[in-house]
Amino acid sequence: MRVYNFSAGPAQLPLPVLKQAAAELTDWQGSGMSVLEVSHRGKDFVACAADAEAAFRRVAGVPDNYRVLFLAGGATGQFSAIPMNLAAPGATAAFINTGQWSKKAIKEAARQGVNVVTVADESASSYTTTPEPGSFTVPADAAYLHYTPNETIGGVEFPYVPDADDVPLVADFSSTYLSRAIDVERFGVIYGGAQKNLGPAGLAIVVVREDLLDRARPDVPAIWDWKVMAGADSMLNTPPTFSIYLLGLILHWIESTGGLEAMGERNRAKAERLYAAIDASDFYTNPVEPRSRSWMNIPFTLADPALDADFLAGADAAGLTNLKGHRSVGGMRASIYNAMPDDGVTALIDYMTEFERTRA
Repeated sequence: MRVYNFSAGPAQLPLPVLKQAAAELTDWQGSGMSVLEVSHRGKDFVACAADAEAAFRRVAGVPDNYRVLFLAGGATGQFSAIPMNLAAPGATAAFINTGQWSKKAIKEAARQGVNVVTVADESASSYTTTPEPGSFTVPADAAYLHYTPNETIGGVEFPYVPDADDVPLVADFSSTYLSRAIDVERFGVIYGGAQKNLGPAGLAIVVVREDLLDRARPDVPAIWDWKVMAGADSMLNTPPTFSIYLLGLILHWIESTGGLEAMGERNRAKAERLYAAIDASDFYTNPVEPRSRSWMNIPFTLADPALDADFLAGADAAGLTNLKGHRSVGGMRASIYNAMPDDGVTALIDYMTEFERTRA
């Protein structure tokens, strides 16, 4: 049977999309071949990639003066590409540190020779908070301000978009990409891996404002050079073709279910129901300050950690999988991305209630 997969990524995908992909797997568009087998240079796949980009622009509301890039290497690859494309060695870049993924981006920027200035650091709270708006100052000479809107591991999410003044704002949207509507024009660069809301692992989607495309270092490898990749329509090399194909199917699914306004309302309601169940209990606890709670990744702990293994075993038996928290945090984590239906959240709440009744 299909289970409710609460994995943080690779994550549960929409069942209608999986069924369509399965039906087309051995014969895509009457070609007698799988989409996995066709040439990325062939007119059919070029049209497929163009359709995925057009759908992404419609769904996300991407203005004409932004380029949309489909790149390999996931978000981690972009930790290297961002400083190489936006900051010369020795230039200053500002960062907000709210968790493990922020730390990784900071570490890689320093490795690329950037002068890292951390304008806000939430490590003192064990990464259970976000900085108050207006509590930090971005250096005027910074090449960019980087932040992570949603920290997958800690379940911490910004309730606002930071004000960077005239400094380009760069955001790692990996675990909140297309989970609700955003104003793209607030950002210089939006990037993220696809394996949470947008498809299988291996694809990064980068949205970059065109005026930032001329800042790359002269020695940046072509595969990481946004301007080069934009000029080649993301096909300088063989792109992750199956991921792009599935991205297109998922984008059309989002459109068919009401777009990002409807998606955001569903995601908000799912998260509120799960948090309400946790907060109403003395048996379960969420460690994140309420205003910084993620809609996508919801960690919780049991009153008695000795029961963790029993909780997970019972959840697996009930078809509720991948609820174990990240090894650096412990406890449980329920990732309820776009493809997680309301019924999955209901099933989890029902299981938690019954487990508490019998074990508290």
